Amino acid sequence: MKILVTGAAGFIGSKICQLLVERGDVVVGLDNINDYYDTRLKAGRLQELGINAGERADLPWGEMFNSETHPNLRFVRMGLEDKEALSKLFETEHFEKVVNLAAQAGVRYSITNPYAYLTSNIVGFLNILECCRQNPVKHLLYASSSSVYGLNSKAPFSEDDKVDAPVSLYAASKKSNELMAHSYSKLYGIPVTGLRYFTVYGPWGRPDMAPMLFAKAITSGESINVFNHGNMVRDFTYIDDIAAGTLLCLDQPPVAENCPNGVAARVYNIGCSNPVKLMDFISEIEDALGMKAQMVMKPMQPGDVLMTNADTTKLEKEIGYKPQVKLHEGIRKFIQWYQSDKNPLKSS
Repeated sequence: MKILVTGAAGFIGSKICQLLVERGDVVVGLDNINDYYDTRLKAGRLQELGINAGERADLPWGEMFNSETHPNLRFVRMGLEDKEALSKLFETEHFEKVVNLAAQAGVRYSITNPYAYLTSNIVGFLNILECCRQNPVKHLLYASSSSVYGLNSKAPFSEDDKVDAPVSLYAASKKSNELMAHSYSKLYGIPVTGLRYFTVYGPWGRPDMAPMLFAKAITSGESINVFNHGNMVRDFTYIDDIAAGTLLCLDQPPVAENCPNGVAARVYNIGCSNPVKLMDFISEIEDALGMKAQMVMKPMQPGDVLMTNADTTKLEKEIGYKPQVKLHEGIRKFIQWYQSDKNPLKSS
C-alpha cells in the first residue's frame, strides 16, 4: 500500500511513519518543518526514520529524500498551502491512502497567531481534499482534536455530543475540517475518517506540552506554571496507543452503506478513557524524576478547557481499539527517553 503521511516530522506523524514502513507499506512523509517549536526535535524524529536532516532539519523545499534505513520511505519538505506542489506530488506518486496530520498546532498560540491556523488548517486541508478528489484515494484519515468539545460540560465526551461551542480558533478550525471532509465524501465518494485526538504524551513529544515543560523545569530547578490552580483534568494517552489506534482506523475505511445518510465519513474519539487530575499527573513526573516541582498557581488561560475525557466506546466496538499503556508506565518511558541522549533538547 502506498501512503502519504503529512506532518511526518511531528510527534504523531513520525510514529505513524515508523509503524507503516516497519510493516511493509511504501510511505512518503511530508512536513513543512516550521519553527513553531524547536526544529532540533523534528530533526531528531526524522533521524529516527533514517532521514538525515541535519541538526535543525533545514532541508531544501520540494526535494525528495530517501531514508537510509528504510528503502520504502521517502520524505519531502512541503507545505499544504502550496497547492501546485501538492497537486504535482499526488499526480506523480498515485497514493492509495492519505494520513493528514499536518496542521498548525497549539490552542494558546491560536490566540495570538490566528492567520496561521486559517492558512494551514483550512486552506491546507482544502488542498488535501482537492488532491484526493482529483487523484482518487481509497481512504483519507485526518487529525481532528478533542478541543472541538469546547464548553461541553457532559463527561465523558461522546461523538454524539454537540460541538458548536469552541473556545479557540484552533478548535474551530478542527471542527471545520470535519465538516469539509464530510461534504467531500458526500459529493465525491471519498472515504474519510476523522480522529479526535485527546492529550497525547510520550517520547519525542512536543516541547510546548505539559510533560516536556514540566520535566525541563523540574530538572532545571525552575518553577512550573499550574493553570487554574491545578483544577484541571486531562485524558492523557500514550503515543504507542494513539499510533496503533490510528493504523487500525486507516486499515478499515468507512463504507457508505454502513454510515449515517449513506456518506462514507466517520469521526472517532481516540484517547485513554481514563482521565487524570493535573496534580496527579505532576506527581507521576515528580516520582519518575525523583525530584519535587516548584509550582506557581495560575488562573485559567484563554482557550483552555477544564476537562478532556474521551468516550472511546464507538472506536472500541467498530474498530477494535483498546489502549494498553497505563499512566504510571507511560510517564516512566517518557522520562527515560527525556533523560537519554536521544533527546536533542536535554541540555537546552
